[in-house]
Amino acid sequence: MEKRQLGRSSLKFAPLAFGGNVFGWTVDERTAFTLLDAFTAAGFTFIDTANSYSRWVPGNKGGESETIIGNWMNARGNRANVIVATKVGSDIGQGHRDISRSHIIGAVEDSLRRLRTDYIDLYQTHWDVESTPVEETLEAHARLVDEGKVRWIGASNFSSQRLRASLDASARLGYHRYESVQPVYNLYDREEFENSLEPLCANEHLGVICYYSLASGFLTGKYRKESDLGGSARANGVKKYMNDRGFRILSALDEVSKECSSSQASVALAWLLAKPAVTAPIVSATSLAQLKDIIGATELRLTRDSMARLDEAGK
Repeated sequence: MEKRQLGRSSLKFAPLAFGGNVFGWTVDERTAFTLLDAFTAAGFTFIDTANSYSRWVPGNKGGESETIIGNWMNARGNRANVIVATKVGSDIGQGHRDISRSHIIGAVEDSLRRLRTDYIDLYQTHWDVESTPVEETLEAHARLVDEGKVRWIGASNFSSQRLRASLDASARLGYHRYESVQPVYNLYDREEFENSLEPLCANEHLGVICYYSLASGFLTGKYRKESDLGGSARANGVKKYMNDRGFRILSALDEVSKECSSSQASVALAWLLAKPAVTAPIVSATSLAQLKDIIGATELRLTRDSMARLDEAGK
């Protein structure tokens, strides 16, 4: 299977990342083990999570996803065979986002403990906090890399301006640089990434692992009207896509998926995989059927005409 390199790092993997945000939320530990077993059996190795997942669930404290992934790796004895990416900086009880030196240095120990490992492959700044100098955050990350607790670092939810400032600071001060960016990017959410982040990523050879790859499930085609939302845990995130532009995109997905004898989800992901800037989309699944559909995207090659129609529908 094709493997892609993440930025200038040594990390290479088949181009799908399993989104661990569902673990401890809509997926319990037993189901998570089943899904991760199937994901890795199919040749995929990249698992993305964060120390705040899934704190939003009543009764959760955060760290549930990391704990489940750590328990799975321990049970399977496969730590060396998977790439684990987690994040720091979200509110995990302190009442605000925090990417200060002291917070990062302390938070990594908790993540390592929950993941039951002595190193993290990719440690990402989850959210930017503009009041914190980029130099302070990078210094903390550099210390963790030098200590062997972290192999590579990445940025999530950064503006192009702050990402540029971070890269400049790394070059100026000799710190390890961000090798990846994790932005929102899908057939609907395109403007911010394509207009500002994508050129910077290309020029600096940064890896891109985009999230909300299926727009909270909207691009699967299963949400066509308000009543389709039902009791979905993602209902609030889907509503914003239910407009003329969103339905125009769904119509194009319907056409292309029919021509390809594939699903709308596979086509939406294949569109991302065909974008030169994208290293791997982050996708979540709550069942083996969903996972099979997602994995199918890596085998789908869209024609130029199909890509053009999808591009045009999203404008």
